[in-house]
Amino acid sequence: MKDQQKKHTENQKNMTWLLFALMTVGAWGIYGILLHEGALGMKDPEFGRYKAFLWVGVAYFVTAVLAPLLLLIFSGAGWQMSFRGSAYSFVAGIVGAIGAFGVLLAFGAKGHPAVVMSIIFAGAPVVNALVAIAMHPPGDGWGSVSPLFWLGIGMAVLGGFLVTLKKPGPAKKPAVEVTAAQALGAGSMESTGAGDRDVQSD
Repeated sequence: MKDQQKKHTENQKNMTWLLFALMTVGAWGIYGILLHEGALGMKDPEFGRYKAFLWVGVAYFVTAVLAPLLLLIFSGAGWQMSFRGSAYSFVAGIVGAIGAFGVLLAFGAKGHPAVVMSIIFAGAPVVNALVAIAMHPPGDGWGSVSPLFWLGIGMAVLGGFLVTLKKPGPAKKPAVEVTAAQALGAGSMESTGAGDRDVQSD
């Protein structure tokens, strides 16, 4: 009985990564929408995207600098950091910031948020997989890569293409209804104009 409980607990721990992955999916899923709303909310067509990006940087500082700094301090962790680890992490931060800025530029160029983010989320896993394999090649060579892997990459690219091609259009603006008062006003103006023309002809 104890062995079964221990095994169940280990299985739960082994699946914790999935919860964190789903958390990231949710956060990144609404990231583009919130970023687009933030740029529009600045009410500055020319520099609104840059102002929004500034606040993204502030948020990065709070969540990616202050939070881990406090965590390291209160956890009593050592401050030894290798050059390789620091360099890769620094470059990762720059690449992430460039990506966030690219999203804003795409929105500023009239890209639809649903299409922009679909292309990003379809293309990013493909780039990630190819770069990861290039950095850490398979032990048995590229020929050992499963055909399903390449099929998955093709489906991701196709998905991004289809979303871009078949995205739903915006709702049509309702036709302006002419009220009775407006109709009466237009009719009186027409009758007045006709009377003036009759006077002029006399």
